[in-house]
Amino acid sequence: MAGFLDRAREQAQTALNQGREKVGEVQAQRAGHDLLRKLGSAYYAQQRGTGSPEEVQRALAAVEQHVAQHGESSLR
Repeated sequence: MAGFLDRAREQAQTALNQGREKVGEVQAQRAGHDLLRKLGSAYYAQQRGTGSPEEVQRALAAVEQHVAQHGESSLR
């Protein structure tokens, strides 16, 4: 009986860890999408004459930093 409970506990822990990992991936993707939207908005504003190249550069730097931390897959 103890062996069964130990295996069940291991499986539950594995599932919990996989769930946490997936949540982290989803959060990174959401943050990446938000950064891409901000980059697009900054670029659009620059092209319309209401934004500045500095805003675009800041937004691009934020995207690049995010990619460096989480990988390009976080932008999909």
